[in-house]
Amino acid sequence: MSTAIEPLNYSQLAESVLNGQTVSSEQALAILTAPDEDLLDIIAAAGRIRQKHFGKTVQLYFLMNAKSGLCPEDCHYCSQSKISDAEIPKYNFLSRDKIMEGAKMAAERQSKTYCIVISARSPNNREIEAVEQLVPEIKEKYGLHICACLGLLDSEQASRLKAAGVDRVNHNLNTSGEYYKEICTTHTFDDRVDTLKNVRDAGMELCSGGIIGMGESDQNIVDMAMTLRDLQVESIPLNFLIPIEGTPLTSRDDLNPRKCLKALAMFRFVNPATELRIAGGREMHLGALQPLGLYVANSVFVGDYLTTKGQPPEDDYKMIEQMGFEVTICH
Repeated sequence: MSTAIEPLNYSQLAESVLNGQTVSSEQALAILTAPDEDLLDIIAAAGRIRQKHFGKTVQLYFLMNAKSGLCPEDCHYCSQSKISDAEIPKYNFLSRDKIMEGAKMAAERQSKTYCIVISARSPNNREIEAVEQLVPEIKEKYGLHICACLGLLDSEQASRLKAAGVDRVNHNLNTSGEYYKEICTTHTFDDRVDTLKNVRDAGMELCSGGIIGMGESDQNIVDMAMTLRDLQVESIPLNFLIPIEGTPLTSRDDLNPRKCLKALAMFRFVNPATELRIAGGREMHLGALQPLGLYVANSVFVGDYLTTKGQPPEDDYKMIEQMGFEVTICH
């Protein structure tokens, strides 16, 4: 005969996390699927964990889409994939002046990290060389941390990025290993994990997160959080699916602000000391509840995303200030 599971005491669970205990998959699932009446208790408990590790700080990221469209992969969520009919700009790697212009804008917007992103399965040699030339100049002129998102990387490519001064590589898992084949068939979940391992072996930090709202189960979301914990990533961007017209996921509508906040809180419980970023889709899916996300997460993108618009930076600054937080600026 099965016994009923005791409801979680979120405050006690937070205390155990603060004392060095890890959250189980069952506990993480209970947070994610908790009734909406528990939401404020969950946020308050997760907020204690955030407070210990990050205080009142918020880190800003600025993203540059350095190569748009033209991608041979079939990621179902992506407007830049080969199966997308979305009307987006398509161009090869931007000129040095445009990349430097983006770096200047990142610094002006108080970003700590400048993210250079290309759409590709993997970078070609010319693209790696461009990054090698640009990164030292950006760091010298603006003092920004550099995060490169260039697709699948082998060990040699990762080592070259490290030698160029790249601080961190972004390569999202996007979902769980079990669900991955439902959103992409041109490469595997293991391919992505291998890239992260190559980046780690090269001595760079890992930025890896995912997207929720793609039809995955709650357990899939928990499994992704657990895998990221196992990989000990330094930064987790959590995206909420923007169903872009022209992509296979254009009709998905699985999210609401309470579910998104519970997902953020669950990721904080599972990865207590990891930078947690509210990424793409926050404006659409958190809506008026966006400020509550900062009680749990400690980072946001300021400005636009790859092919979708973000809210004006001034709105972000005002939100951060009104919440009593402060921006951490890179020196």
